[in-house]
Amino acid sequence: MGCDQDGVRKEEAAVLSEPLKKVLGPATAKVMAETLDLHTVGDLLHHYPRRYAERGELTTLADLPLDEHVTVVAQVADARLHTYNGSRGRGQRLEVTITDGSGRLQLVFFGKGVHKPHKDLLPGTRAMFAGKVSLFNRKLQLAHPAYELLRGDGDTAVDSWANALIPIYPATTKLESWKIAKAVDAVLPRAQDAVDPLPPALREGRGLTDLPDALHKIHRPRTKADIADARERLKWDEAFVLQVALARRRHADSQLPAVPRKPVPGGILDAFDARLPFTLTDGQRAVSGEIFDDLATDHPMHRLLQGEVGSGKTMVALRAMLAVVDAGGQAAMLAPTEVLAQQHHRSITEMMGDLAQGGMLGGAEHATKVVLLTGSMGAAARRQALLDLVTGEAGIVVGTHALIEDKVQFHDLGLVVVDEQHRFGVEQRDALRGKGKQPPHLLVMTATPIPRTVAMTVFGDLETSVLDQLPAGRSPIATHVVPSRDKPHFLARAWERVREEVGNGHQAYVVCPRIGDDEDETGAGGKSAKKARSADEAAEDAGADAAEKRPPLAVTEVAEQLAKGPLAGLRVEILHGRMHPDDKDAVMRRFAAGETDVLVATTVIEVGVNVPNATAMVIMDADRFGVSQLHQLRGRVGRGSAPGLCLLVTDMPEATPARQRLAAVAATLDGFELSRIDLEQRREGDVLGQAQSGVRSSLRMLTVIEDEEVIAAARAEATAVVAADPDLERHPELRTALDALLDAERERYLEKG
Repeated sequence: MGCDQDGVRKEEAAVLSEPLKKVLGPATAKVMAETLDLHTVGDLLHHYPRRYAERGELTTLADLPLDEHVTVVAQVADARLHTYNGSRGRGQRLEVTITDGSGRLQLVFFGKGVHKPHKDLLPGTRAMFAGKVSLFNRKLQLAHPAYELLRGDGDTAVDSWANALIPIYPATTKLESWKIAKAVDAVLPRAQDAVDPLPPALREGRGLTDLPDALHKIHRPRTKADIADARERLKWDEAFVLQVALARRRHADSQLPAVPRKPVPGGILDAFDARLPFTLTDGQRAVSGEIFDDLATDHPMHRLLQGEVGSGKTMVALRAMLAVVDAGGQAAMLAPTEVLAQQHHRSITEMMGDLAQGGMLGGAEHATKVVLLTGSMGAAARRQALLDLVTGEAGIVVGTHALIEDKVQFHDLGLVVVDEQHRFGVEQRDALRGKGKQPPHLLVMTATPIPRTVAMTVFGDLETSVLDQLPAGRSPIATHVVPSRDKPHFLARAWERVREEVGNGHQAYVVCPRIGDDEDETGAGGKSAKKARSADEAAEDAGADAAEKRPPLAVTEVAEQLAKGPLAGLRVEILHGRMHPDDKDAVMRRFAAGETDVLVATTVIEVGVNVPNATAMVIMDADRFGVSQLHQLRGRVGRGSAPGLCLLVTDMPEATPARQRLAAVAATLDGFELSRIDLEQRREGDVLGQAQSGVRSSLRMLTVIEDEEVIAAARAEATAVVAADPDLERHPELRTALDALLDAERERYLEKG
């Protein structure tokens, strides 16, 4: 019987893994695969509506997001055809105003594209419109939107909208919401064969509907209660299957052997602590205690250390590394860039003093060697560093991914510390962990604060420690938004403030989103050389490609303009990722030594750069950075005794989401609060950040911020299921769902953590 049941299950799973091209035809399937990454019947069934329009409802116009693809349901208020003369001859433009009774939105059609809408879109007509929201003459508009008329008179185009709730799907320019809806209609009967991953006891205990029913209700709801039922059920699927995957990871890790590393009294750690010129914060002591307890166990530590910029994470990590050296092992610290690796190496050797001079004349009694290993080192220095690692002479190594190369051998690797984990591929961390005789302990540090729920979802396999106190002596940072287009004099004042800070003996950063080089300048410069055109032609161009905005400001151009203009006479230098590592290091050394007044840089300064004398930062095109990134950047100032100032310069108009984001950053210095705002404002699909792609693409219904209770409950249920049945032998449906969630790539992602 079991075998027969398994056969049925495989058949059911096979129905959902059927390629869309068999069901929908090759052309539609190709567009779905290319634009929405949907390949199978199951993929399409899990492409849920973003929201539901009730007949006659328009997304409130105030909420229309700029530069995003939207679908609205509305009525035509009026339509006017204009003829104009331009350098290209006579042209026609159709302007249509649509309304939902509370707000209005303009649609515009040009050239040959006006004839059909002119005939279709008569005042009083109801339709769905889809297009990209652009800004023209400071008003929101849709240029050349696609539309589908809603006549409600048995017209076939409207049959699928017969019910009151119209599903609006995440769509693209090539695939409107209503075309996706028709494709869903074609595959929805197959939902009956969906394999239900939730154990029946869990489903019944929590009063959840079954999966086929949930899929029908989410795609074709008759009432709002249907949508609520379906959402609750589908959130549980995502949360539970993901937490089972993470629980299995934790279970497998707890079975691995590791060498316990217990701190030895009277060793290098005690010698280091005795010399500290300050006392550790309570938070640093508590977190160090958690880490030392983990290091003393015989299975590998997996711990995430989060802390605000400047909360002293490096100090905690260094003490953990010294404890491992005391226990006879080696520790490696992995940094995302050479600049950061050099900086960590410098600050660790400075903090340790003669304790970092093991084997050298003048080295202290318990000293060890601290070596640096990066890709750009000279051959002789590199050879010596490799030798120090393999003999065990070096207890601590700091490096970039150069540490992961095959040639690098350790004497006894006991601890890996990864800085700014979100910049590291899973493969890289895994390769470094493979360097130990047994799996080394792992400490992951991040300065981007992560709300508890996200940590449970993305880093569910790591124990989390949080440093939320700032060490004594850190100064407050004032942050202000500078609307350069609305109030140009604010920008002029920003440069005056920079001059004032430099006049008081301090230094400043100016951050730009782009480096700037020849090929992208021609785009910007070539365009400005065009001859003046009529307003209608300009509008037509805006309609043709509303997305084409000016390129982001570039370091090379801004530095030149500042040195010749508002900051003339000050010592201005540039720093960016394409410079030779030696040049970058030289620039950073000059800035740290106070020989440069203003550093114009890309986000290479975002992490780890520590210049206490830098008190001001101006971020150009601030709207082009994420909330967490702005918070990271801002953490570079106010690191000394003088207060910090951060100015967020933007061209964006006041009511835009971008401006609201900047206002949020200006309003609080609490990174955890900002990370919540960041997540609430992002769209589904990119919540968990690029690095977490394996997990990210599986969350369609679950929102990590709002669904805290579901995630916590799912974690508890998943842990219990895995403890009782680690291989899920008694839960074949759950195993099938896990295989679907963790296709080969994602399985690899989770295994490597």
